[in-house]
Amino acid sequence: MNDAALITSIAGVLAAAAPVLFAVIGETISERAGVLNLSMNGMILLSAMGSFAVALATDSVVLGFLAGAAIGAFIAFVVAFASLTLRQSQVAVGFVLAQLCRDLSYFLGNPIMGKVGPRISQVPIPVLERIPVLGTIFFRQDAMTYLSFVLIVLAWFFIFKTRPGLVLRGVGERPAAAYIRGANVNRQRYVYAVIGGAIAGLAGPIYSLSIKAGWKGTISGLDGIGWIVLSITIFGGWKPFRAAFGAYLFAFLQWLGLVLQPSLPSVPSQVLQVAPFPLMILTLLFVNIGNAEWVDRSLARLPENVRRDIAKVLRALNATPPAGLGTPFEKE
Repeated sequence: MNDAALITSIAGVLAAAAPVLFAVIGETISERAGVLNLSMNGMILLSAMGSFAVALATDSVVLGFLAGAAIGAFIAFVVAFASLTLRQSQVAVGFVLAQLCRDLSYFLGNPIMGKVGPRISQVPIPVLERIPVLGTIFFRQDAMTYLSFVLIVLAWFFIFKTRPGLVLRGVGERPAAAYIRGANVNRQRYVYAVIGGAIAGLAGPIYSLSIKAGWKGTISGLDGIGWIVLSITIFGGWKPFRAAFGAYLFAFLQWLGLVLQPSLPSVPSQVLQVAPFPLMILTLLFVNIGNAEWVDRSLARLPENVRRDIAKVLRALNATPPAGLGTPFEKE
């Protein structure tokens, strides 16, 4: 692979990571507020189908993206209502919705399967696109890829540098303390669950109106992405920059599978296509492996300097979920 092809491929990785990044940031916001949205897999499929159907009917990608966000927000509202108001298990409700939305997307999407519709195109940024290497990688993307870069910074700034972000973390970490300080915990959870759902809902139209333009039903290749999103949220430690790294890592592994396929003709193509999924799960195992007793015992046998270095890596990877995640809050 020559340099030009490599640079173009890196740009493609950034674009391919955009929908995963939107979904991960949306789920991070929701879980920071204490609401676990396990419907992510079905939500992405349904928003991909629904947004393409709207864009096809109206010939407007803008309306398509708005439809995707609306679908994500509605599904998140259902999760919040069932768990916060009806006091049902967030895990059970989310899992059922994941299956329901997946099947709905396939059933309702039959009439538009394989049709050609509108899609977003690249929007090179004048002057910046001519910068050697960086211009091709960062400044010859479509609008949603640019927005994904901005979203990382905005989410980090909001969560960790603003007062509303402090309240968001409070209702997820210590809801009782947040309530004593005047926060309406369940209202805040509703708001951030819906906002997170709307952001995650944009992942669907990024696929069907850009990366995988159109709707192809069961062969669209989107089934399973939502579960990866949930694992990346954990890997990311509920922090936007670390979550973004996980999204880019997943996109890189998918690209690597395509690159290696011609070089490994003896390996079935299906193996390389699904390899990023178990690799991400394996990566996820390292997040909290440092808390295991057998790891402590194993490290104790190593030389001091080696043990210290490994312990630093494990501490850096360690991620603790919000203490109130999935736990209903009741006023006493």
